[in-house]
Amino acid sequence: MRRLAALILLGALSACTTVDDLAPVSSRQTGTQTITQGEAMVRYPRFDDSDPHDWTGRKPWEHPVHGTDVSKYQSTIDWRQAKSNGISFAFIKATEGGDRIDDYFDEHWKATKAAGVPRAAYHFYYFCRTAAEQAAWFIRNVPRERNSLPPVLDMEWNPQSPTCKLRPDAATVRSEMKTFLQIVEKFYGKKPIIYTSIDFFDDNQLAGFREYPYWLRSVAGHPSERYGSHPFTFWQYTGTGVVPGIKGDADINVFNGNEAAWKKWLRENAG
Repeated sequence: MRRLAALILLGALSACTTVDDLAPVSSRQTGTQTITQGEAMVRYPRFDDSDPHDWTGRKPWEHPVHGTDVSKYQSTIDWRQAKSNGISFAFIKATEGGDRIDDYFDEHWKATKAAGVPRAAYHFYYFCRTAAEQAAWFIRNVPRERNSLPPVLDMEWNPQSPTCKLRPDAATVRSEMKTFLQIVEKFYGKKPIIYTSIDFFDDNQLAGFREYPYWLRSVAGHPSERYGSHPFTFWQYTGTGVVPGIKGDADINVFNGNEAAWKKWLRENAG
């Protein structure tokens, strides 16, 4: 009888066990951070910085979900190591203008997928090519994958360019952006994200250009301090971060929302 009771109890306990319960995961609590290692997401990571800003307002590490953006300047990356230390997404430079592709795009694109890091491709815009030409170049070089994040249009001034220093008026800028975004959205079936900086945002009156999600650069203050009430989905808060698995300075970003919002956003945009 005792043996039967023991078997019944063991069966009940087994029925309550989940795959997550069996996963080898280690955790440690640090202040308000919970660092979970293994395949689970690292919450509220706080990365080192080679040139840290003295944050006085809302701080980057008060956001739970962090990611990075990369190009050829980061060269080969250990994406599994980056992921295990808190990188939950990546923006990867793909194309520039109408005839340039990043030397490491293909490597980063494949390696992030193998490591299970959600990623998007981005295009750096040049005003010496038409929007239609640049959209066609991006489409030619970036795979259409159902599970990738929405494509990104990188809009910023580029005064150091040896070939294209044009600065069109604000109305022309917004018109070209619209053309590029519409072509790319139609092809990939996802509403693209706009990346921009404070000066470009102000110069081109993008406060009224609200049909698309924004990824805002602000390395000396929370976006609410620098862009007013303009909505944003991602915030790039440093270009001098230190991320295990990435050589040299790293750009680091946060998702503007909690973990539940992040999971919902992924389901809606990378499903």
